[in-house]
Amino acid sequence: MKRIFLDANVIFTAAHNPGGKAALLVELAERGHWMLITSQLACEEARRNIRIKYSDCLPRMELLLKEIQIIGHSYHTSCPLDLRAKDEPIFLAAVQGGATHLLTGGI
Repeated sequence: MKRIFLDANVIFTAAHNPGGKAALLVELAERGHWMLITSQLACEEARRNIRIKYSDCLPRMELLLKEIQIIGHSYHTSCPLDLRAKDEPIFLAAVQGGATHLLTGGI
């Protein structure tokens, strides 16, 4: 089964725009098309940004997160790729979670 890792901005978008493509990813996961995973770090970032920008969407985000497996922080692994320091923990969590795909809205 495909294991899709969602970065914070994808989770944020799914919570903020329930009719959008990011929310569709969660809906299709609920139907068994794939499994969604993310990291504690991505959850914290998404929650922080929703609270600041669209606090009324926080309950929806919490419902969405119940459909997503959350991977703990990976502190003891070095990154095999040359990534920006802020991107390394996301990539390492995706690897740790056995992700087949990593989705982000970031560059």
